[in-house]
Amino acid sequence: MSWSAQVLAAVILAQTLYFKFTYAPETRHIFGPLGGRPAATLVGLMELVCVVLILIPRTAAVGAVLALGLMGGALVTHLTMIGIAVKNPDTGESDGGLLFGLALVVSLCALVVLAFRWRDLPFVGRAAV
Repeated sequence: MSWSAQVLAAVILAQTLYFKFTYAPETRHIFGPLGGRPAATLVGLMELVCVVLILIPRTAAVGAVLALGLMGGALVTHLTMIGIAVKNPDTGESDGGLLFGLALVVSLCALVVLAFRWRDLPFVGRAAV
């Protein structure tokens, strides 16, 4: 169960990297009021770190904590600034809440990983004893 959650979270996070690193129109629309390209690149780098950490069994719990923090920020941003459904600025079409839903899925996957691997966290699990 943990491995499935790790892979699903990593795949979702990885597929968004192209948009953040190329600063695609959708990304410009989302990150424009939040710091622009530097903010998008920074979030992309943190998501890349999450992908790597969450796929390595020994560091999966740390990756899950980082992913949970990033997705918490994404969810709060959706709820307070950009809305659940994001419109494509070029076409005017809504994503129907897809990005919000994917952030929820990654958050749930991170919680599943933590439920199974919390003992691998530094200062909390086996490493603290």
